[in-house]
Amino acid sequence: MTTQNNAKKMPVRVRNELKFRELTVKTKSFIADTFYRLVFSSPQLADFSSQGFDDHIKVFFPAENGEFTPPQITSEGIVWGEGARPQSRDYTPLDFDAERCELTIDFYLHDGGVASSWAKEAQPGDKLFIGGPRGSLVTPTDYHWQLYVTDESGLPAVRRRLQSLSKEVQVQVLVNCHNTDSLNYLSEFPAVKVQALTYGEIAEYLKHAEIPADDYYIWIVGEGKQAKALGDYLLEERGLDADLVRAVAYWHDK
Repeated sequence: MTTQNNAKKMPVRVRNELKFRELTVKTKSFIADTFYRLVFSSPQLADFSSQGFDDHIKVFFPAENGEFTPPQITSEGIVWGEGARPQSRDYTPLDFDAERCELTIDFYLHDGGVASSWAKEAQPGDKLFIGGPRGSLVTPTDYHWQLYVTDESGLPAVRRRLQSLSKEVQVQVLVNCHNTDSLNYLSEFPAVKVQALTYGEIAEYLKHAEIPADDYYIWIVGEGKQAKALGDYLLEERGLDADLVRAVAYWHDK
């Protein structure tokens, strides 16, 4: 059984004031044949804050007529106006330039997705609304041994995390990808061991992984049932510390 003795290096939650902001597309590029990178600008980003590498903002997509009425934030909560609510998806803020008030978001390209379809057609000058992030989980960067398990949906969060880590830490990334070209998304981190594995291969890897007794951090995201199963195994069968194993559903298979 593996236990964690270093109680000082724990992720810390911080809260943010919830705000809705209107953004304008400034630039668009195609990254690693799998993502559209959109840089948004807006003076409303002046007080934007995102301290956690896997923060989520709610991205609202306008109706076909381009109209969007943001909800009102009251003491009783969020109040939406009449009519249908706009479609929305959760996305990771990849990068934020406070001086220029610019926010970068990478959209994974896949068939049938409302976000992917919007990003594919988006052009400079197009408008978009976001909400949040409502809070952040600020995770120390200096755990000596770190493991990240994801599919394409979590790659932007992994990329943001890798940008913050020093070369002294040991980092592995396991990607349950539909297309191995997705690994090129992390090609600028040659010192990081990145592997393409199936879900079954990842589960088998976790059974035999040599996880140190302390000073570790494990992050697992992807399809909900799969992420939960992997996280539960590490906590229940390998006895890892629940504060240092984070398993999160980024999407759900219907």
